Amino acid sequence: MTDLTRQPAHIQLRALDRREISSRELLDLHLARIDATTLNAVITRDDDAARQAAHTADERRARGEVGGVLDGLPITIKDSFETAGLRTTSGAEELADHVPDQDADAVARLRHQDAVIMGKTNTPAYCQDLHTDNALFGRTLNPHDAARTTGGSSGGPAAAVAAHLTPADLGSDLAGSLRLPAHYCGVYGLRPTQGLVPARGHVPRPPGWLTSSDMVTPGPLARHPRDLDLLLAALTTPAPAEGTPWRVDLPTVGKSIEQLSIAIWSEDPNCPVDQETSQALVTLEETLNAAGALVRHTHGPTGFADSTRLFEQLLHATATATTNDETAAAELAAARQLQDDETSSRAIFLRHRTQTHRSWLRANEERARLRSDWQYFFTQHDVLVTPAAPTPAIPAGSRTLTVDGQERSFFDQTSWANLTSHIGLPSLVVPVATTTQGLPIGVQIVGRPYADRVLLAVADGLASLLPASE
Repeated sequence: MTDLTRQPAHIQLRALDRREISSRELLDLHLARIDATTLNAVITRDDDAARQAAHTADERRARGEVGGVLDGLPITIKDSFETAGLRTTSGAEELADHVPDQDADAVARLRHQDAVIMGKTNTPAYCQDLHTDNALFGRTLNPHDAARTTGGSSGGPAAAVAAHLTPADLGSDLAGSLRLPAHYCGVYGLRPTQGLVPARGHVPRPPGWLTSSDMVTPGPLARHPRDLDLLLAALTTPAPAEGTPWRVDLPTVGKSIEQLSIAIWSEDPNCPVDQETSQALVTLEETLNAAGALVRHTHGPTGFADSTRLFEQLLHATATATTNDETAAAELAAARQLQDDETSSRAIFLRHRTQTHRSWLRANEERARLRSDWQYFFTQHDVLVTPAAPTPAIPAGSRTLTVDGQERSFFDQTSWANLTSHIGLPSLVVPVATTTQGLPIGVQIVGRPYADRVLLAVADGLASLLPASE
């Protein structure tokens, strides 16, 4: 039983269903692993409540009752999601004592499917960094190399999953902040189709707000694509309190990986990748070709630079919702002083932060047209494969990104992910290789809207073709 924590979630659930282990025993095994680690990934726990939930799951099974798809499975939750009765800080000192009285909608859906919530995982303050570090809890260490970053903002979730502290975690992604840590820590991370999983109760926005960013998306992290499929089923099933009359039935792939048309966008001068990342994509292409898949190179359905510009405009706009009046007025005055500056990052940032509603509406129209271009692209291809990031995990705390000796923008780390962040397409990070230093390398697989399960099936097929990651 001590090895069961190293198994993926679907294997752990099978052991529960076969009565090979109880939920309480499985929980205690994971809690013992958390106790033994120094990664600083799980930062808040409520062992008593978790043990009670596990006991309830065991009693349900003993009575022969059918539970939810995650019945009795212990999991963790990113600390940006409100959890009833359990401290939720989003890594911010101002929220150090915040204990919500209501679950975030995504958390409520997981509880409705009988998941056992062990605790909360670390995130940078208000999810606003590509490193997972904060003044409340400190830095989360990468399980593959403590001197490397986990990424952010879902660095605690990715590290916890990679280190077998939990079989799965609920993370969130606005600007690649779920997919970058999945890549850096060598786990699977799914950003679902925008709107499938509600974001109410995710901080930021502030506690108590009913609305959220139009780009943030809750999503699962795990060690196998079949685990993500289980989490996706739970996360797309409304909890009773939502009063939702519909149910989601996402399409599956319908054919094997050998029958797929797979596009690969492996390089772009706007965001170069390093040699080991490039070689990982070459090896992946060779593997797919050997399996009989139809693989084609592409430069994607959009210009990289234009897509990035639009993403940044929409990102900075959605981030202003909670800005106080005094700060908003100061930013507007500063933007007016720099209105003739067309090139500096400061001027562009302020222009986006203070844009008029008319400007945003036009940007939203541009987004709709770009989404249409992506839709057409997927009439010709089943999925698109891209790099997950330009390099494996960078040094912890570094504010620079170096790609084969050339310094790039720090934010290029998420540029490949952000091709789809404002479009809302399902995007999945899949670990495919390891560097000579033992660091994971992932790729990103993108599909048409609501093709989430298609991506998971492709990843499952790849898992059988590629060398085992553990």
